[in-house]
Amino acid sequence: MTIQSITLEIAEKAKSASRNIAAAPTHDKNRTLALVAEKLEVFKEKIQEENKKDLKAAEKKGLSNAMIDRLKITDQTIESMVKGLNEVIALNDPVGEITKTWKRPNGLEVSKMRIPLGVIAMIYESRPNVTVDAAALCLKAGNSSILRGGSEAFFSNTILAQIIREAIEQAGLDKNIVQVLPVKDHDAITFLLSYDELIDLVIPRGGESLIRFVVQNSAIPVLKHYKGVCHVYVDKSADINQAIDICFNSKAQRPGVCNAMETLLIHRDIADKFLPGMAERFKQGKVELKGCEQTREIIKDISGACEDDWAREYLDLILSVKIVQTMEQAMDHIAKYGSDHTDVIVSSDRARSDWFVKNVCSSMVGVNVSTRFNDGGELGLGAEIGISTSKLHAFGPMGLEELTTTKFVVVGSGQIRT
Repeated sequence: MTIQSITLEIAEKAKSASRNIAAAPTHDKNRTLALVAEKLEVFKEKIQEENKKDLKAAEKKGLSNAMIDRLKITDQTIESMVKGLNEVIALNDPVGEITKTWKRPNGLEVSKMRIPLGVIAMIYESRPNVTVDAAALCLKAGNSSILRGGSEAFFSNTILAQIIREAIEQAGLDKNIVQVLPVKDHDAITFLLSYDELIDLVIPRGGESLIRFVVQNSAIPVLKHYKGVCHVYVDKSADINQAIDICFNSKAQRPGVCNAMETLLIHRDIADKFLPGMAERFKQGKVELKGCEQTREIIKDISGACEDDWAREYLDLILSVKIVQTMEQAMDHIAKYGSDHTDVIVSSDRARSDWFVKNVCSSMVGVNVSTRFNDGGELGLGAEIGISTSKLHAFGPMGLEELTTTKFVVVGSGQIRT
């Protein structure tokens, strides 16, 4: 079979299976996920044997230690997968929920019902645990899924998919609810992205180059975020100690993730008081600072920030720092250089905080909190499939509800339109 025929057959099977899972009752979906969790523990050694094939190939290719670490499936990784599955089981099933109801003057009863999206293609890199997370979330939300992980995790993803499909079949559902592309060839992605009559949504998860490739080549709607250029703006009324804690956590708690702060903005009226203590805290945390000219007048021993730095996602212990004259200038900076991901104000003035929230259009706008809270688990959504900076149809962390849409249900008593 050609790559095109393989991918087409997978998409057709996913489309057919989507009707099966869309109508499945909650207890069947939860039973399936419980069986997956059980099988992950039973076949732990087999999973790790297959994972070793990927690790060996990764070392041979000279992949970085960080990449190999993300690829490795340890006992703890499997425990985390099982925990994630149990969390999804515990979540309320959104499918069939009536979100709104109203009555028209002619007696028609109109409501909106939450329904699955249909077929979701997930294209991602490195971490094999994403295979389990994505399959579980899509399944609980009543969708079938086509999963294409990175070629470096081919054997790991294949065995995980096999276990998931066996659990689905054992539960009496169509095993094609979950499929993993069985080929490494990059052309498989291109073919998959052309099946707009079979696939309803594509979610890429990985580096900016992967996401841009998917967007540029897809005939199917794409939910994505290119990068997380996140800001903390320290307003003139901020509590300095609180601001230092928030800024340090936003940057240094886990710098290599999309919701870590990349640029710190400070109102000029508080800069002299705030920056020395903040700089010392960052120095202790081994964070390299790059500052504007005004910042460097206060903190002498840092390098200068250039124009490119303001739009850069470092994903490292590096931070751009800029002093602004007004809050409006801070918001203008965020609008120009930000990525609609996560932006925070630290302020003791409620009116100014409210104005910031109203005028900054990001998937999470925070007041006196770390940027690191833009996460499905932290926001009470349970597991998430990623963070979207698209505005159609989901914006922010994507949990179960974001993997559904709504349809209108109209109930009458014989009304006809005149």
